[in-house]
Amino acid sequence: MRAALSSCWPLLLGIALMMLGNGLQGSLLGVRASLEGFPTAITGLVMSGFYVGFLFGSFLTPKILINVGHVRVFAALASLASTATLLHAMVPEPITWGLFRIVTGFCFAGLFIVCESWLNDVASNETRGQILSFYMAIVWVGMAGGQFLLTTADPGGYNLFIVVSVLVSLALVPTALTASPAPNVEEVKNLGLRKLYKVSPLGVIGVLIIGVTHGAFFAMAAVYGGLIGLSLGEISVFISAVIIGGAIFQVPIGRLSDKFDRRRVILFTAIFGAVVSSGIVFLQSPEDRWWLLGAAVLFGGSCMPIYSLFIAHTNDHLEPDQMVAASSSMILLNGVGAIIGPILVSALMAEFGVSAYFASMTVGFIGISLFTLYRMSIKNATPLEEQGDFVAMPIRSGIVAATMNPETEEWEEEPEEKEVTHPFYISRASMSILEDFEDEDEEDQDLTDDGPSLWNRNG
Repeated sequence: MRAALSSCWPLLLGIALMMLGNGLQGSLLGVRASLEGFPTAITGLVMSGFYVGFLFGSFLTPKILINVGHVRVFAALASLASTATLLHAMVPEPITWGLFRIVTGFCFAGLFIVCESWLNDVASNETRGQILSFYMAIVWVGMAGGQFLLTTADPGGYNLFIVVSVLVSLALVPTALTASPAPNVEEVKNLGLRKLYKVSPLGVIGVLIIGVTHGAFFAMAAVYGGLIGLSLGEISVFISAVIIGGAIFQVPIGRLSDKFDRRRVILFTAIFGAVVSSGIVFLQSPEDRWWLLGAAVLFGGSCMPIYSLFIAHTNDHLEPDQMVAASSSMILLNGVGAIIGPILVSALMAEFGVSAYFASMTVGFIGISLFTLYRMSIKNATPLEEQGDFVAMPIRSGIVAATMNPETEEWEEEPEEKEVTHPFYISRASMSILEDFEDEDEEDQDLTDDGPSLWNRNG
């Protein structure tokens, strides 16, 4: 494990810098949109552009990598994302911002895929689960840490956009200087949604709904905070509290799902999320700030782990060699939900007021609960001994992250070539005969396997 981390720490450092910039940018744009007077519904439409670009980037980046290579692609995408960030400050206009958000989403999808491909190549069967955990922890810490940078400068000026640009640009440095060889690129295949739905209807519907919830929350959280009167510092703490709550509750909820019917854990988590999110609707007055932050931790604890629960539940119904294709399809489906979320929730907020933000989250959790109950009523639970282990997965990642799941089929690692020495002399004629034996069919080859052994024993 030490050897694996020592070889990939530049990548992890680059990911940390990248996520600091991404976390700051998402909140900054929400705050700045309110300062610029963007209507709430328009802000949601603009912010959804990131997920549109992310979806396209997930499809196209693997093809680009095959032709161009990892370092060049990473450098180009980091540079483009850095430039797009600065252009947001120069042209604060909805249509332009929407285009820039698509570009940014495309770039970040590609950056994730490049980093994950490298980590995937560095990891072995024994270490990929631990490396995935490190990767996920860095993503969480970067997202949460980026929120606190929001208070370092005036969001109405240029400085914070420059900070984001600098962070994304610096992410290129450790990656470009890494000594690890570029990995071989293979496109990750997807499992058709129709087939995936037949295998796990709950997994497909659940990932789609939770994608709507995640997309709506992260795209509109800063706007929501401003509308209920939170200061910049309080907005930062509010968003980071949700992220921290998700990180804290991942492991306990995951372990429970390994010991009980996973659908029951999904059901209780969704019910808990519905109760918490409906309660937050009533915590919007200034005197309820501390209660709001506490509820935000609990909301994150229900909202974030449930995505990994759906992945694990789906994997319980698949063969190991199908899991990577299924997980990559689930990631893309989650991305479709994330596009819908900001558009839908921002329109509801514009129509019914700020309370519609968490009210819509409540409806999403109730929908998951009802569909889970329906599935439990018509199909028996998977026996515990047939369930795989829960593996926490990042909610926003490239499709290559699916290959790092330890529950997928183990990689076939190439054996090291060893020089064969013989304690006796073999003539060129004998070597020629042995080469001829190697070219025979499998039956003949089985027979020749015993020949050299007997020959060696007889000297």
